[in-house]
Amino acid sequence: MGATVGLVVNPAAGRDIRRLTGGASVSDDYEKRRTAECVLSGLTLADDIEVLVMPDRGSLGQKLVNRGPDELDISLLDMTVGGDGQDTRRAAEIFAEEADAIVVLGGDGTNRDVAHTSGDVPLVSVSTGTNNVFPNAIDGTVAGGAAALVATGAVARSETTYQHGMVEAVADTANGERRISGLATLGILDHKFIGTRAILDAEKIIGGVVSRAFPTEIGLSGIAGGLTVHPPDEPGGVGYRLGPAAECTEQVDAITVPGVVERLGVREWEPLDDDQPMTFELPRGVVSVDGERELELREAVIDVCPVADGPRVVDVDAVYDHAARDGYFRRH
Repeated sequence: MGATVGLVVNPAAGRDIRRLTGGASVSDDYEKRRTAECVLSGLTLADDIEVLVMPDRGSLGQKLVNRGPDELDISLLDMTVGGDGQDTRRAAEIFAEEADAIVVLGGDGTNRDVAHTSGDVPLVSVSTGTNNVFPNAIDGTVAGGAAALVATGAVARSETTYQHGMVEAVADTANGERRISGLATLGILDHKFIGTRAILDAEKIIGGVVSRAFPTEIGLSGIAGGLTVHPPDEPGGVGYRLGPAAECTEQVDAITVPGVVERLGVREWEPLDDDQPMTFELPRGVVSVDGERELELREAVIDVCPVADGPRVVDVDAVYDHAARDGYFRRH
């Protein structure tokens, strides 16, 4: 019996203001299509694969259906297209029922939308967005091959995937309770408005909680990564509060946006278990998730904590390691 792989290509990923203010790379429609075509080629590493492609306003999905390898059965999902993140969530919800693996081309925001509705279907994420933490900067062919090997059961899912955490905020406000969740990071910012959405000024970061931390990551998880290392396959996360460097006894050097290294003051930080909150009192400000400002709040008390119900993620290196050791690629 064959396997089904879902493919999400976000045409809007990789086009925000950080291309003008920092050193972020550009990912246009042509590059996304070429990467997606490489994914389709990689899927031919396994036999009898059906591919379901998310439709989009830019018709990238339709072009992939028309130009895919003959070995693959490729079709568009039958769904309404609105041109926003709800498209991704609707597609992932269908994939949760019909797919054995999902390949996502996009940034942290796209992957967050997928994670909200993809259930326990393994994800292979290829970075085509801005300031990414969650998706990998890997070749599309390699990504497609990994998805094919996991989807068909050529490698054991238990040995080649892991559950990624998420971060959840519950805000108690004068107008009631507000909830919002992030995939890798959730920040509390001293901004009055959402504005350009991107976090460009690290001095506006009051604090945050992250589900993963490493110094090579950019933004909030990179700040935490300068304090400690927290792998994405471990439960819990890291919470911290920042302040002016001159007023803090501890500082941290971090890459805050592409092309920018800053020294930030740290008031406090601590490892957090799943569901262990760090509390912030916010007279007026903005909550960011995965590098983008999302929610304006006033007179709020916000509990932010790591949670364990994140997406299942494919460890691409582990997939190829197991497949090679099992002789999958050898032919006689």
